[in-house]
Amino acid sequence: MRNTNAFKDAVAETLAELARLGVTVRPGAVADVIEANMTKVAAQMGVQERSAWRYFSAAGLAEAIARQHEEFEDSSGSAGVGEAPMPPVDNPELALILAGVPDSLMQTGGDLYAMVINVAVNAWMAGHIHGEDGCEGCEGSRGPSGHDWNDRMKQITAMSPDITKWFDRDRWTAALHDSGFSVERR
Repeated sequence: MRNTNAFKDAVAETLAELARLGVTVRPGAVADVIEANMTKVAAQMGVQERSAWRYFSAAGLAEAIARQHEEFEDSSGSAGVGEAPMPPVDNPELALILAGVPDSLMQTGGDLYAMVINVAVNAWMAGHIHGEDGCEGCEGSRGPSGHDWNDRMKQITAMSPDITKWFDRDRWTAALHDSGFSVERR
């Protein structure tokens, strides 16, 4: 199904409609939805998949996706879903996480997935520590082995004296290229 012109046109038209509605969705996700929907329509109607295209509406699908996207954002915003306690942008631990990206790529032989997992886990931990231990009134809440967030930031700052360089996009990109890897859009 995915190799047909009808499918490729349906994906392109749906993405254009979504753009018109101001919603950004990954093209692969749109393709997955179209494939699932067209397969289901063909099966329910007892027709071949190529015959099911007459029932396809890019505008209708885009509106449904946009409505789901809006409903999700509305329900998530009030519940605080999707708002991880990220550390402040000038946080020394975040600088170390950014500094670790080129090293992680080198260690994994360019495995982008492994590098992203490494960054995500470390960022989540940094946010978690900042969210719990960096708050006012949280002192002593972790027991005798608890964390002192301010002390942790001082230790990290001592380990990496040039923290600000990792927040400079050009210097970070140069370090990434020095590792022998780069991330380019296809």
